[in-house]
Amino acid sequence: MRLRHLRATIALTLILGCASLVVAEEQRYELGPDSVRHEGVPRGTVTQHEWLDSQVFADTVRRYYVYVPAQYTPDKPAALMVFQDGHAHVSETGDMRVPIVFDNLIHAGEMPVTVGVFVDPGHKKEQLPQEKGWSPKPENRSVEYDTLSADYAEFLLTEILPEVAKDYRFTDDPDGRAICGMSSGGICAFTVAWERPEAFHKVLSHIGSFTNIRGGDRYPGIIRKAEKRPLRVFLQDGSADLDNAHGNWPLANQQMASALKFRDYDYKFVYGEGAHNGNHGGAILPDSLRWLWRDYQLPE
Repeated sequence: MRLRHLRATIALTLILGCASLVVAEEQRYELGPDSVRHEGVPRGTVTQHEWLDSQVFADTVRRYYVYVPAQYTPDKPAALMVFQDGHAHVSETGDMRVPIVFDNLIHAGEMPVTVGVFVDPGHKKEQLPQEKGWSPKPENRSVEYDTLSADYAEFLLTEILPEVAKDYRFTDDPDGRAICGMSSGGICAFTVAWERPEAFHKVLSHIGSFTNIRGGDRYPGIIRKAEKRPLRVFLQDGSADLDNAHGNWPLANQQMASALKFRDYDYKFVYGEGAHNGNHGGAILPDSLRWLWRDYQLPE
């Protein structure tokens, strides 16, 4: 009888233990009021574009999107924020919902009037897929995002942004320019600002791939020894992020935060329990943007 009771107790313990693991793996963060539409808040506009003739990344095609806030006027340059994996950030039904968040924060005066540019990675094909997204998966994403070089920054600064500037004015002041991404897009955002600090001073990285996909694990050591850049960096990651042959994402982001702290950078690291997705980053996006844009004012 005692043996049967012991077996039942062990079985129950195992079941509860497994259940707690499932809960940990499925940690979800709820979106707050700044990530939903509110009556009376002016809506910006989003337009879709295609870039079919890149000189930096030859033989690639891609989509990009431009968000213009309702408060924008052509007589005054706006701030600028660039997003990698553009379609994932510009969607109003995904984790990030950037146009909604921008509308709410700009209306509340909690971030400047900002033009958003959302750039998808390149497809090495003659034509774009019929549907936006990852089917087929963009072949050039890792080359563009994970490579530690100035190539992607050059692509933005000489191709995409000049094209956007034909229609909309945004500041040349690097304090008024931010760049953001998730996963490989996160390390890409950091690389752009690291390589071209005269163009971008603000970085927002969610679940950043600072691992050895293409040598990104070297960044903490590089940061510690290199000349300090005038950057403001926000990092987000979760304890259930990836651990694979490329490296351990939670550890890599902790190493990045430690290196930034060692060199006395203006940085913030929010470490949660989420996995390799945009849930946590999306939930804290409004506060991340408030922190990133704090004390910045567009010239009158």
